[in-house]
Amino acid sequence: MPTERITDGSERALLENTLDRNREALVETLRGLSEEDARRRLVASLSTPISVVKHAAAAERIWFQRFWAGLEESECDGYSKRDVGTFTVTDEETVEDVIAEYERASQRSREIAARFSLDDTKEFPGEGTVSMRWTLLAMIQEFARHAGHGDILREQIDQPLS
Repeated sequence: MPTERITDGSERALLENTLDRNREALVETLRGLSEEDARRRLVASLSTPISVVKHAAAAERIWFQRFWAGLEESECDGYSKRDVGTFTVTDEETVEDVIAEYERASQRSREIAARFSLDDTKEFPGEGTVSMRWTLLAMIQEFARHAGHGDILREQIDQPLS
């Protein structure tokens, strides 16, 4: 069931709602594709419909599990390094597996984020002082961008040029 769009309320509610809607938009670019189509390389980068969602799951873990919760990589529920490995999908992983992984990572992110106020900050090497507010905004930006990538990839799969 899609998250209802809210347009009024607290800043926190609006940020979290927008983030959840972008998460859902990203998943919808993958949902319903065959395993073969989900892995089609249509651009020069590592972006395929399935790898973009896999990357988003890693981004959830990097920012919420590693950074905000302070977990070691071994304590995270999946890949959480900041490198191109975030796009790696094994042959054994299915579309449904990757969607479920992303949804689990997103749920864990919600739980971690709820422990902090928007004004809470931490020092992040290379980024400086980072607030929870900034993190939520960065994730909104990240997932909106990748949902756009997914839309374009999906359009190329669903309606190839003649």
